[in-house]
Amino acid sequence: MTDVPAVTANEAGSLTVRDNRTGSEYEVPITDGTIKAADLGKIRVSEEAPGLAVYDPGFVNTASCRSAVTFIDGDKGILEYRGYPIEQLAEKSNFLEVAYLLIHGELPTKEQYDNWEHEITYHTFVHENVKTFMQGFRYDAHPMGMMMASVGALSTFYPDARNIGDPDNRHMQMVRMIAKMPTLGAWSFRHAQGKPYIYPDNDLGYTANFLSMLFKMSEKKFEADPRLVKALDVLFILHADHEQNCSTNAVRSVGSSQVDPYSAVAAGVGALYGPLHGGANEAVLRMLRRIGKKENIPAFIEGVKAGNEKLMGFGHRVYKNFDPRATIIKKACDDVFEVTGVNPLLEIAKELEKIALEDEYFVKRKLYPNVDFYSGLIYEAFQFPPEMFTVLFAIGRTPGWLAQWLELVQDKEQKMAIDQQKPDGTRQLVAPSIKATESMDFAGFTPCVRGPWSVPGWWPSPVWGSCSWRRTTGGWAPTSAAATRSARPPAAGSSSSRPTRGATSGSWPPDWPSPGRCCATARPAAPWAGTGHSPPRSQSWSCSSGRPAWPSTPRSPASVATSTWRACTSWPRSSPATR
Repeated sequence: MTDVPAVTANEAGSLTVRDNRTGSEYEVPITDGTIKAADLGKIRVSEEAPGLAVYDPGFVNTASCRSAVTFIDGDKGILEYRGYPIEQLAEKSNFLEVAYLLIHGELPTKEQYDNWEHEITYHTFVHENVKTFMQGFRYDAHPMGMMMASVGALSTFYPDARNIGDPDNRHMQMVRMIAKMPTLGAWSFRHAQGKPYIYPDNDLGYTANFLSMLFKMSEKKFEADPRLVKALDVLFILHADHEQNCSTNAVRSVGSSQVDPYSAVAAGVGALYGPLHGGANEAVLRMLRRIGKKENIPAFIEGVKAGNEKLMGFGHRVYKNFDPRATIIKKACDDVFEVTGVNPLLEIAKELEKIALEDEYFVKRKLYPNVDFYSGLIYEAFQFPPEMFTVLFAIGRTPGWLAQWLELVQDKEQKMAIDQQKPDGTRQLVAPSIKATESMDFAGFTPCVRGPWSVPGWWPSPVWGSCSWRRTTGGWAPTSAAATRSARPPAAGSSSSRPTRGATSGSWPPDWPSPGRCCATARPAAPWAGTGHSPPRSQSWSCSSGRPAWPSTPRSPASVATSTWRACTSWPRSSPATR
């Protein structure tokens, strides 16, 4: 047996691919453990056929970019920002230091940090028109929706942000966004409570200032407990970046069109708004409340195994071992509850974690607590409502989004994101013709109607019999001599007050349906509302279950001088054919 030389995962090499459809073989280069999708596109059954594409819903195994911002080893439970382990950053750094690290690629010196902190602090204020804009939302508007709209609106206040090729301009926009996100988040929180917006206090640090804008009332100066400030700062650090997740991918995808960073980050906020991305910690709280007390945990565990319950806050798509952020957050819980008092749900959470980690069923499936398992308990201890959880997530994630956006802008390999699709569905159908010579079905009518009408959007009166219609200068008219004895369809733009009874020429006003009648023997099919002839005097035509209410014996409305007609907007506007 020939020995196979040991290679590392990222070692360069090639992949030999044999296409069994044609018998052809291809050499596909391997670089950094990846192959280029474009190289697979060279594999095709003929020159005219499309190349082979990769079908990968959700990007389960697709690398869309090169990135040095964050490194994750899910099997080993490793998370690093620019090469620094998350555990060290959470312990020794604050959020603004980590934000600087993510964007600039290295931790700041003292002078760099002082300048950075000064820039951020003195850009926390927003234009007064932004305040007016936010005050225009409904009293019960979701804070995340307010934040998404407000971040996007900032692009209109800073039109120079579109000049993304200027490094100094890019820097200023990133400073502004990191600085203003807490202001927008705090104001969306207070808006839902009907409280006045609190302006930033530049004497306070980044996280302390955020807490002041959230909770300050009548006191001259709000000073939060340092333990709460540190705990929230750590949560911001833990959420600062996480490789190519859903929201980061949204920022990069939108940013690839070379749009301004505010619009790109607004896309990330929108992605985070979704419950599959930013709503997991709220789901954990609901689960813990449903369990109710520690004595109910064994029954709940059995329900999970049977498929009747969902264990929220355990397992992760990336981490196949423990989530390193969960260990840090668990310690932050202890610090917060020293100040706020213990949340009764904490005891349930700890017992649930203990039982799950000792149960072979969960250990075998590598279901360990993730960052969301304890974060919701901390946010609740701060007295945040669940709808604010994703706002806090977005504030912490902003430096990561901006670092990824900056990397995208500077990456010469990047192109505007345009995905391929796997063709599906029926193809090469023949569309029905709508020419005047083509017959069209009328649901609920005896045939026939041919051709469109000159005033779309109104319920057409039944034209029945075997007549056909032709286009004229004034609209549509019957082609047969017998048919011209009936009133003709209306012409657009007519201003006459009502149709003339028995007219053989002229136009109908645009607000009257065409009452043309060719054959006296045919009539519309039931059911019809009302009795008698065409609408009685002063009776409006109305819509019933999406259909107009017609009298049982249709007649030309010309016989009723004072009738009123009303549009049924639910009917097609392009032709009288019903669907």
